[in-house]
Amino acid sequence: MKRVVVFLSLFSFLGLFLVCCSRNPSRMVGTETVIAESPRPDSIFLYTPGIVEGFDGRLIVSVDYGGPGTYLLDGPKSDFGDFKAGNQIRVLLSDDNGKTWRETQNRIPMMHEILFKAGKSLYMIGHSGRLLITRSDDNGETWSEVSVLCPEPRWHQSCTPVDIHDGKVTLVYEKWVAEGHKWPGVGPVLMQAKVDTDLTDPANWKFSELYNPDEDMEASRPSGIPVVKVGQPGLLETNVVRVFDENNPFYDPTGKSVVLMMRANTGFPDIGVMMKGVEKEDGSLAVEKLHYKDGDMYFAHIPGADLKFYVCYDPESGLYWLLHSQIDGRMSGRRRLALSFSPNLIHWTFAGLVAVGPADNASRHYATMMISGDDLLIVSRSGDERARTAHDGDLVTFHRVKDFRQLIY
Repeated sequence: MKRVVVFLSLFSFLGLFLVCCSRNPSRMVGTETVIAESPRPDSIFLYTPGIVEGFDGRLIVSVDYGGPGTYLLDGPKSDFGDFKAGNQIRVLLSDDNGKTWRETQNRIPMMHEILFKAGKSLYMIGHSGRLLITRSDDNGETWSEVSVLCPEPRWHQSCTPVDIHDGKVTLVYEKWVAEGHKWPGVGPVLMQAKVDTDLTDPANWKFSELYNPDEDMEASRPSGIPVVKVGQPGLLETNVVRVFDENNPFYDPTGKSVVLMMRANTGFPDIGVMMKGVEKEDGSLAVEKLHYKDGDMYFAHIPGADLKFYVCYDPESGLYWLLHSQIDGRMSGRRRLALSFSPNLIHWTFAGLVAVGPADNASRHYATMMISGDDLLIVSRSGDERARTAHDGDLVTFHRVKDFRQLIY
């Protein structure tokens, strides 16, 4: 009898240990596969990828090629790029849920792309100084010649969420505040169009006025924010997020507004900016302050918000999932790709690490994700030991977080 009790005690301890391990937020939660690799890691860099589910279960990934060596690549490049040689977008497809990938023949002359599905087509918005767009009507196999949505330079973004609601697509692209501004001298412009129109036609889009963050950012200096080490105060790489919970303080029963969550150049790793994008009664668009409790808010705790992050709402769990960078013990800000969740966009809980690069120059960052059943599918701007810097990587990696809702605790 004593042996049975000891055995049961050990069994119970083992069960408790396994439960604790399964809920340990410090454990690795994602798998990793390299799906794109630079032909010249010293001079051709793979920048921020996008991912979207197309039609019939197909996965489409876009990859931004940049660097001084892009002149060696076949096909057209953007007129304006990260380097003088310009940038080029390439497209990968998977018809087996990410197990294998093939590269199409597309060579798209733009950079900083946003990839999304609207109506019966796939779209990609990017820029070459000018704001550009291209469309695919055959599930990502081929893409149209780029159309100019706005001829005025100079634009900026990264691959961030697009809101599709009530027959409209809403997103943010950012415009340079003024020539001569130091990086990141940009501000958000809210854009909206009806999904059943041709989104390559600029006449079908509405634009807000540019929000210039300089005054609000400078006004925060007496409080100690921002403390800027490089460049000037600024915000960028805006996520467009819709609130569905009527108990959320940011819920809009009219459906005419979205929350804008932005990377902030403050010098602090976990401080971002939150505003709202509004469609007014007259149909015009605006970027405005976000009301919270007894006043307006601006700065907010957003893990990893000193770099690009990605927010995704999961209707099944009712939670927002945040893909973000995490500072490690060596103060390397681009090496660790992490996942957190929140019920309200204000209070965030760390869920686990998706990936960690093998060296300080081997990043896992600037990632994009989507929900696929019970899994999160993620593509990351990455590198290995050959990468020139943590910023200028040589890989795109594909990650799967299986049964991601089991990470909730």
